Amino acid sequence: MNHWLLKSEPDVFSIDDLKKQKTTLWDGVRNYQARNFLRAMQVGDLAFFYHSSTEPPGIVGLCQVLETHIADPSQFDPRSPYHDPRSSKDNPRWWTVRVGFVEKFERMITLGVLRAKFSPDELLLLRRGNRLSVMPVAAEVAERIIAMKGCR
Repeated sequence: MNHWLLKSEPDVFSIDDLKKQKTTLWDGVRNYQARNFLRAMQVGDLAFFYHSSTEPPGIVGLCQVLETHIADPSQFDPRSPYHDPRSSKDNPRWWTVRVGFVEKFERMITLGVLRAKFSPDELLLLRRGNRLSVMPVAAEVAERIIAMKGCR
């Protein structure tokens, strides 16, 4: 099993939205490196749900990859802000996964706490200039993050 971190702005889609819906497509990713990470995901992988563009930002829960290698439908919809006219159903450029709710953490693990506990070499999220919305998390780092949930 691999571990990932998925970022979402809580006013767009939050951990509470995922809890209510139970599953969702992780659509609208328009960065090639993040897309490649989505393509590398496997059914059963766990992902940390990270609330970004909020104060404070941080990890708020866990979701699990339920389905992989899905052509992102938003790329074909001309009304979508994620529409890509260069993409076709015969040759899609953008891929996604379906994730399911696992758990909302009792307390957010804030970006400040993550910075205090991990180095940028350990956690890609902490690297200067990193704005990826999807990124891998090493197994040993994931274990440490999971051990932190609920801690003050």
